[in-house]
Amino acid sequence: MFKNVFGSGFIVRTAHVILAWVITLILFLHDTDLRKQEERGELIQPVLFVLLVLVSVLLYFAVSLMDPGFVLSDGSDLQFTLGIAEETQDMIPPTTKSLRQRRCGHCLLQQPMRSKHCQTCQHCVRRYDHHCPWMENCVGERNHRWFLLYLAVQLLVLLWGLQMAWSGFTTAPTWQLWLRGNGVLLGTVAVVAVLSLTVLLLLGSHLYLVSLNTTTWEFMSRHRISYLKHCGADENPFDRGTLRNLWGFFCNWGTIVWEQVYFREGNDPI
Repeated sequence: MFKNVFGSGFIVRTAHVILAWVITLILFLHDTDLRKQEERGELIQPVLFVLLVLVSVLLYFAVSLMDPGFVLSDGSDLQFTLGIAEETQDMIPPTTKSLRQRRCGHCLLQQPMRSKHCQTCQHCVRRYDHHCPWMENCVGERNHRWFLLYLAVQLLVLLWGLQMAWSGFTTAPTWQLWLRGNGVLLGTVAVVAVLSLTVLLLLGSHLYLVSLNTTTWEFMSRHRISYLKHCGADENPFDRGTLRNLWGFFCNWGTIVWEQVYFREGNDPI
């Protein structure tokens, strides 16, 4: 399930952990509300904040090290992915849409629908969304919902940290003295603000795509994807309505047979 912790992303993951705990330490060393509450013995919010940071770091490692849905073989792995055996392939409804299952030109494995070969990971990934350089891992079928959960928790931590950092600014008679006393905190606010905006945009865009039942790769490259090229600009063969898309993404933990969704007749449920 998990890749080697000390793989190619070790430096990136270490940098993430260091940045998270350095910012947390700065918030407790300066005269912020967290430090004031700690000094008064009111430990509920400080403990909750540290626990939330810890949860965000653990989620980061979970998404970063988790198998995103690698296609490992043409045999049992492919049948598990599709949920159907070879003799039941004929049960897929006939349709005017044409589709020829591809064999990957890199790893030479048959690609299930919605999968793509990642040049960085050197594997085909089921329901490929994108390769995240900050995670040093792909986001795919198995870890996409965990990726969104991580973004949501991280955004909460960043916004809370931004509010705490803002509460720590002190007054001074001159700008030079103010910068000397608040320079580190000001830099922290700038970093946290940029990270907050980035995570907010990422979370919003991914929730939007999930509500449409499409992926970042499909949204950006639909003109180059064989099973989408023939579709109209506003046509998505996997769209089952916003509520069903969200329910299926967050609540359906089983493997979805995307071939059946793609070849369904009209909008009839599978």
